[in-house]
Amino acid sequence: MVLAAKFGYMPVNRKFLPGERMQSNARKADTPDDTSLAARRLKLWIRMLGVTRAVENELREFLRVSHDTTLPRFDVMAALYRNRTGLTMTELSRMLLVSNGNATTVVNRLVNDGVVDRIPSEEDRRRITVTLTPEGVAQFETLAAEHRAVVDRLFSTLDEQDLNAMRDILRRIRAGLPV
Repeated sequence: MVLAAKFGYMPVNRKFLPGERMQSNARKADTPDDTSLAARRLKLWIRMLGVTRAVENELREFLRVSHDTTLPRFDVMAALYRNRTGLTMTELSRMLLVSNGNATTVVNRLVNDGVVDRIPSEEDRRRITVTLTPEGVAQFETLAAEHRAVVDRLFSTLDEQDLNAMRDILRRIRAGLPV
């Protein structure tokens, strides 16, 4: 009975006559219905996750099929492109919200491919700065242009008003979250 109340369903406290069944649409007890703000916010969160995952999957597939690369490699190259003087491995991992080990694995592959350079610090040999090579810059610019076109296609159902409204709503949500 406690579990039924916890999950919002009224327990049935009677015996059924032969051939009689409990109704499959058991009445909810004192719980908000699906139109409450809390329920709608939860549904919105689930939809946002679903859209994010679908877009991310499309981008992963595009990068894999069209460029034989991965989203993590693209993200590292994008971070280094935005920071042309380079980033330390710690700065890079913090920026990408990944562990130093994950960042190192991706950077190692990019170094082997000749698109990223490692520059050791003169003051501290443990400190390494990574930068895009000229080939890495050129490769990223090509990737970024095509990536932008894919994102544009995926969001093509949104007009300027929609984009402005969503930007404003997402800013309000972000402003209300803990730092």
